[in-house]
Amino acid sequence: MTTATINPWFLAVRPKTLPAAVVPVCVGAATSAVSGGVHWTATLAALGGALLLQIGSNFANDVFDYEKGADTAERVGPMRAVASGLISPQAMKRGMWLVFLVALLLGVYLTVVAGPVIVAIGLLSITAAIAYTGGPYPLGYNGLGELFVMIFFGFVAVCGTQFVNTASVSELSVWASVPIGALASAILVVNNVRDEPLDRRVGKRTLVVRLGRQAGLWEYRLLLLAAYAMPAVVLGRGLAGPLVLLPWLTAPLGVTLARRVSREHGPSLNSALARTAQLLLLFGLLLALGIVLGARSDAH
Repeated sequence: MTTATINPWFLAVRPKTLPAAVVPVCVGAATSAVSGGVHWTATLAALGGALLLQIGSNFANDVFDYEKGADTAERVGPMRAVASGLISPQAMKRGMWLVFLVALLLGVYLTVVAGPVIVAIGLLSITAAIAYTGGPYPLGYNGLGELFVMIFFGFVAVCGTQFVNTASVSELSVWASVPIGALASAILVVNNVRDEPLDRRVGKRTLVVRLGRQAGLWEYRLLLLAAYAMPAVVLGRGLAGPLVLLPWLTAPLGVTLARRVSREHGPSLNSALARTAQLLLLFGLLLALGIVLGARSDAH
């Protein structure tokens, strides 16, 4: 299938990024299951909200990167819908606001379930999604992208999912947020390592641009190391049984990716980026499974 045959809105959704929205909700539901039970309707609403926030963020990135001149003919990443002329900037902004509006409607339901704190979380999440590439001080253009991802795709998403289920945030959910946020941040690091030459020319001052490619490679390795260390921390603190170590089954993929990101450049890193998203998906699902099954084993 060629790009010309793909619906431009489907292209703008960037489906390969969606595991970053799905996985935190799965892990948050798992911590809920062992901390008081799962409210399935609320969990599905949280999942829908997370997906919509991710899609809205992708739409915002598409249009604001175009307006800031970051998407040029030299771009080595996947085609962007606005920069390629498939969707106008005005239409993309309308789509962005529509997606965020639907996310807010789901937030209204979650507010009924879990209280007004959900309103604050939702508004902060939408503001951060827009501010990542939009506004007077875009986070992604000033070296704050990884911090944003760690906070919102790790702590806010995982702990927020547990909160709408149990009206509480457990120590387990906080620790479980770390590997999810770290691997989601690692996806961004691959993107920034790949785009470093162009980002430098257009004034997009990511951490890789500020500190250099080698610093970016070490950042990627350390994020993966943090992710793989956390299950052992959870086990050591007695928060889950030995099955919480199931994500270690993905370690060979993590090692392979660390090597690939170190030696590859330019367009060849597109595959490594997609594989890092796959690593997040596999790791997160195994972590969720390990938390639930580990708790059930301990119960017997």
